[in-house]
Amino acid sequence: QVQLVESGGGLVQAGGSLRLSCAASGRTFSSLIMGWFRQAPGNEREFVSVISGSTVDTHYADSVKGRFTISRDNAKNTVYLQMNSLKPEDTAVYYCAAADWWISIQTFQRGVGNYWGQGTQVTVSS
Repeated sequence: QVQLVESGGGLVQAGGSLRLSCAASGRTFSSLIMGWFRQAPGNEREFVSVISGSTVDTHYADSVKGRFTISRDNAKNTVYLQMNSLKPEDTAVYYCAAADWWISIQTFQRGVGNYWGQGTQVTVSS
């Protein structure tokens, strides 16, 4: 079983930045696909970003491309989401997600078979 603990959420003004962190345990970290999803009130959970275990492969939702950057530190068992130029529509609970290496990126993006963190609230005021 994989345990995920997020941190770094909070309240920020539009145009500001936040960095989310997610510490993982329970598996060899470098073997995990890691990523982020978010869920706004009244909406379904949606894919935000994913990074492969080797860090060479990253993907982003169109809504965050050019503003968010995902990275990971395999020595620290941690994945990060740097969020810049935040907008009120980025307000949501952000969830860290992980999947075993044999899961395809496409399957991960659908949220199928992922391990999940408890979520951290990000609120962007206008």
